[in-house]
Amino acid sequence: MDAETSIQGLLQKAYDKLKTSDASSAMTLLEKALQIDFEDPEVVYALKCVNWWIEQAKRAEEIRDFFNKGEFFLTQWKAFYGFLDRIGPSPYDRCIYAIRRYVFSSALACFKQLAQEGGDKQDSELLLRIGRCYKGVGNYEQALHYLEEAAASKKDDAETISELADVYALVDETRMAKVLFREAFFINPQRIDLRSMESDLILRLQQKVQEMGYKSPELEEWIPVYGVLFGVFNVKRELRAIELGKLKQSIFTMENELRDRPDQQQILIPRLINRYFWLIDHYVRSGEDASRIEEVLLKIRVLDKSIYERYIN
Repeated sequence: MDAETSIQGLLQKAYDKLKTSDASSAMTLLEKALQIDFEDPEVVYALKCVNWWIEQAKRAEEIRDFFNKGEFFLTQWKAFYGFLDRIGPSPYDRCIYAIRRYVFSSALACFKQLAQEGGDKQDSELLLRIGRCYKGVGNYEQALHYLEEAAASKKDDAETISELADVYALVDETRMAKVLFREAFFINPQRIDLRSMESDLILRLQQKVQEMGYKSPELEEWIPVYGVLFGVFNVKRELRAIELGKLKQSIFTMENELRDRPDQQQILIPRLINRYFWLIDHYVRSGEDASRIEEVLLKIRVLDKSIYERYIN
């Protein structure tokens, strides 16, 4: 049996078809591979995945609006992770990679068509999605171009900033990635889609925090805290006067909320600790009296003694 008709040869050809958004041809090749060995685990796994996406593609065909069709593919990509959880963890990285290329290429075609037509979505939302799709297909140069444009008009959007940070990390612009990740998690950890992140910088940090027993939604809140403690979020910037005022106000609001809503402490405690870290950084950079730093440290100690001890040591 030659390489073209062997199971591995057919699998590779199927994955190549997926990368060109041809799921039906990929399915035909996988079915040929199944006839050779109907128990081959990778073939069975790939067939399940491709069949799932063919069903989603049929649903997508019914959507006429390009933006909504592209958004459908991105939404189903998130739903696909739930499907993968049900069929078990994948040891077949090339299968998942090929499917990712299929999904993001399909979504990208929709968004680019809309952009070319100058539709109503010619704004930061469209730029964000095009940038995310380029990241998904591995074109990081184009991803940076679109995500930087989107971030320029969405300076306070954690989703956009985290996507941009992820691409900077993927192209080894580590310093900029750290600054932006820290910024995004400060703005709103719950707006960050961890499953869309691809860079080792954030994935390793996420894994470490998960190993400590945290799950969503608490996981997203503790990542910036341990990002500081583990030395990942170690690139700081100086706060402007207006930003300092907003930081202090948000701390005041959260302290009151924590007293009034103890049922929300799993979210509020890590979010408040992260703000305390930002305030301490500002005091250190601006040469504030040590007593003010000690006052904030005491607040951290009251909230979580173990975090306090890790931070000061």
